[in-house]
Amino acid sequence: MKQIKLNELDPTTTVDKAEKILLGAMQEFLKHGYAATSMDRVAATAGVSKATVYSHFKDKEGLFSALMQRLAEEKILYIQLDESEPEIALRELAETVIEQKLNDREFIAFVRLVVGESGRFPELAQMFIRNFSKIGIERLTCYLTSQKELNFPDPEATARIFIGAIMYFLMTQKIMHGAEIIPMERDRLINGLIHLIVPGKNN
Repeated sequence: MKQIKLNELDPTTTVDKAEKILLGAMQEFLKHGYAATSMDRVAATAGVSKATVYSHFKDKEGLFSALMQRLAEEKILYIQLDESEPEIALRELAETVIEQKLNDREFIAFVRLVVGESGRFPELAQMFIRNFSKIGIERLTCYLTSQKELNFPDPEATARIFIGAIMYFLMTQKIMHGAEIIPMERDRLINGLIHLIVPGKNN
């Protein structure tokens, strides 16, 4: 979520009330987890009434879904892949995703929350896949399909390999605290991906 202080919002406007609720929800979900967070807690943290929370969001699942969609809007990168050569565009995509996500404490904490709660609440993991992974795969698939000279036999499978490698890197190095156990330099991973996907690119 973008960094907005609650006291900077105007509580009389509908937009600001919804924003306050989302900010309060993020704080509560990250602090207490999905199961232990109640609409009462969210209302108290947001500084609004419980009725106001329900007037904007039907239930806790609807609130979490709205929060997920908001995060997706703010966190997903909109790199114009079709404006660069494949090796340049893919390298830029990989570097930007890794750098931004490794340094985004809120995103890392949110992914840990979703993973931790996915056993009891699989719908939360499905929301994440739908709002983050699916969109990223679709956009990269479109780009790879447009690169006729590379002649990918299966652009979607290639997109999944590319994004999957990046997400696995983030999971093992940062989200699951594995950097000291299976260390890997960012550039080494990216060079390997480019070599696999773009023919003749060994740099």
